[in-house]
Amino acid sequence: MDNKRKVYIEEAFKKADILLNEEQIYQFEQYYEMLIQKNEVMNLTAITEFEDVVQKHFVDSAMVRRVLIPSSGEHWLDLGTGAGFPGIPLKIIYPELNILLLDSLNKRVKFLEEVIEKLNLKGITAVHGRAEEMAKKEEYREKFDCCVSRAVANLASLSEYCIPFVKTGGYFIPYKSEKAQEEIEQAEKAIQILGGTVEKQEEFMLPETNIYRCLICIRKQKQTPKKYPRKAGTPTKEPIK
Repeated sequence: MDNKRKVYIEEAFKKADILLNEEQIYQFEQYYEMLIQKNEVMNLTAITEFEDVVQKHFVDSAMVRRVLIPSSGEHWLDLGTGAGFPGIPLKIIYPELNILLLDSLNKRVKFLEEVIEKLNLKGITAVHGRAEEMAKKEEYREKFDCCVSRAVANLASLSEYCIPFVKTGGYFIPYKSEKAQEEIEQAEKAIQILGGTVEKQEEFMLPETNIYRCLICIRKQKQTPKKYPRKAGTPTKEPIK
């Protein structure tokens, strides 16, 4: 393991109040190497410099702990995971967490399976599928303690994709980067219809960057009506108003 990289990863997480052990640091370095290698043949990330990936992908993924600290044995869903954010960093940091990575592009899922195997991660699965279809399946609907998503989508639409997966009493936490308050106000009715309520939000600058981040903690208070999510594409084209 490159010693400079090791120190950088360790210090970056320490500034976010997260202490990593040697294995976790090594897993993050391996993950970076795999990400950059695969990025040469398929579009996984526009961010490729080592320090930027550590701060803007790895540390950013872990910031969910500012609103909710994962508990051992919980089942979390990362919807629209892409290159594995925030799900894989969360699994590295919280190895006792059960995580499902869901993405609509099969070749990304294949990459995630390679990462899971190489990093020897247990209790984490990557699945290919669309949220609108998967949320209708009994094995996924209202089965998760928390659903997280860094997907770039309007909050009303994203809520319709994510909240149906969350069990009553669980949480949906989207990572937002701008206009968060305006989005929350516009999505308020949709969140309520889907069974949720905004419990709190945390706004901050990502450590060592000029990136604004807002985490919205939405608690599921009641079951989502069976009609949601609507058929493929509808939540994006016609958000609940």
